[in-house]
Order: sequence, then C-alpha cells, then structure tokens
Amino acid sequence: MPDVSNLTLSGARPGQGQTNEVGNFQMSLLGHFTPPATPKAYLDNQLTWERENEETGTFEGCRVIRSVSTTGAYYAAVQRYGSNNQTHAISAVICLVRWNPKAADGLLFGYKDMDENSGPVEAGCPRSILEELGPTNHPYALDWRNRCYRQLRLKERKIADGDMIRLPEPMQFTDGSEHAEFRVTRRGAKIELSTPDGRGRFRISRLMERRFEVVPPKRAPRTFFPATP
Repeated sequence: MPDVSNLTLSGARPGQGQTNEVGNFQMSLLGHFTPPATPKAYLDNQLTWERENEETGTFEGCRVIRSVSTTGAYYAAVQRYGSNNQTHAISAVICLVRWNPKAADGLLFGYKDMDENSGPVEAGCPRSILEELGPTNHPYALDWRNRCYRQLRLKERKIADGDMIRLPEPMQFTDGSEHAEFRVTRRGAKIELSTPDGRGRFRISRLMERRFEVVPPKRAPRTFFPATP
C-alpha cells in the first residue's frame, strides 16, 4: 500500500491481475473473499497486516481505523504501529476504484492507490474519514485535506424547493441556451432547475459540488400611508 506500508496495492498480489494503460490494477476478486466480495472488503483486508521488516528486523503493522467506499473511490484512515504499542499518526489512503461485477473478461475490480502525501486529485473524502486523521505538516497532505473540506462545505449547503440560485458564469446547455440563474424544484433527493420564470427543465451534473449562491427573494417595497388627522 502506498507510504503507509511501503507496498503498493498494485504489486501486492503479482500474477493475479493486470495493469492497464493508465496504471490501474485490474483483477478478479474470486478466491479472495466469500460472496458478496466487495472492493471495500478487499482493500480493508490489504491495509490490515503485521510483519517483520526484512531490512531492520523490527515488527510493524497497519490497521484500518475507518473506511468508506463511494462511487468510484475508496477512502481509509489507517494507522501504522510497531512493537511496544508504538503508533504513528493516522493518515489517509485513497483508491480510485472501478467495479464491474458483470465484466465478461472476469476482471471485476480495478483500482489505483495513493496516499494523501501524494497530493491526490480526487478530493471527495467523507468528513468521517477526515476527522480521524492525525496531524501532518506535509504540504501535499495539507493541501489535499483543505480541498476535501472545501468540497464538503459546498456539498453541505442547503437549498430548498423554490429557491433561486445563481452560478458565477452562465452555463450553456444542449439546446444552445445559456443561463446563470435557476429556480430550484426538489423531487425527493433529485433537484430540477428551471429559468426564474419557470420555463424549461435543466439538470446540472454534480450541482452541489459547484460554486453558486442562493439569491435572496426580492421584497416588495413597503407602502407608507400618511397618518390621518
């Protein structure tokens, strides 16, 4: 596994998978777990180990404190430890995951692994993982954590049915129209957008990860009546 174990996942089980052109290791999970095998179960297992360091002869281990599998990614808070209860600060491991249980070639599972010190581009780490991490002064890790928290602040914004939102710049849609302001219609967990006057139906991918502002409703001017004598 990256940095936390000095062993990359893609080299952990030679001969049982293959590496594609972009460096993702692809494999079948058959034989590793009893059904239902999942990417999370496999990666949790790979990050849980104890061994003797061949170079120093010292005991070392690694354990998963918490992990979360999201669409296309796996995030884990892991901790290395040694003999006499010596522990290292908890750090993050990130794996980009491809999971296709119906793959015709039997390569159901693909991943690309890295740790936070590598400065991953993927910054969708859940808050539950970030809050487990220990202190760090590594600039790439600090930048990654800041980007993750920034994404969380965007995703945790609340927009209600009927709200008006405004993008920083107009967005062009497949019908050729461009719009920056939208009226929100909530249908359960789904969000539909229309123009401020209610025309059209628009969807913006990953809306809650984008920058926008909620436009305050316009207030009608107050009418003052002179006092009667």
